[in-house]
Amino acid sequence: MIHLTAADYRRQPWKNGRGVTTELLHIREPDGRTRLRLSRASVTEDGPFSVFPGIARNLTVLSGPGFRLSGSGMNFRCDPLVPVAFPGDIELTASETNGRPSDDFNVMIAESFPMPQVLVARDTVLPPGEVMVYALGQITINGSTVDEGDLLLTTDRMTLVGAALVVRPMGPPLLQDQNFSPKNFRPARS
Repeated sequence: MIHLTAADYRRQPWKNGRGVTTELLHIREPDGRTRLRLSRASVTEDGPFSVFPGIARNLTVLSGPGFRLSGSGMNFRCDPLVPVAFPGDIELTASETNGRPSDDFNVMIAESFPMPQVLVARDTVLPPGEVMVYALGQITINGSTVDEGDLLLTTDRMTLVGAALVVRPMGPPLLQDQNFSPKNFRPARS
């Protein structure tokens, strides 16, 4: 099990220059292209979303009122704790922010991989298999405390007490092949 905390994350400007993202995990292909990226960001105003050709996206509003995304024939709400999948290569604009920020969790994956299952889980047992668990508050995993905002990467069975966002890859392993080497990680705390 790998346990990432805020000290392991990296802040960087949005591709469109209108905000900042906190990158939690970035797995790249040998040629440098993104395979999987998990990040956090705040949508604070109406405006364009960054376009990512070759990437499928899933966004979950974690706090705030949410907002609407529309463009290129798409029009949908991003409401709190409801994962929403959409193509990354289309131009979308956020609206209905009403000047209120919404913090969100983003999953981006190369279109050559199936979109991972993204769900909000609470007080449950997660079966063995590749999974990434993002703590929505202080949680307990297999009896150990995990702080809000921490990210766990594991293939082990997990007993979760509390609420977490769970990302479960649906295709070939992402964390177990030779290309997985996050820049910074440390073993889970006991």
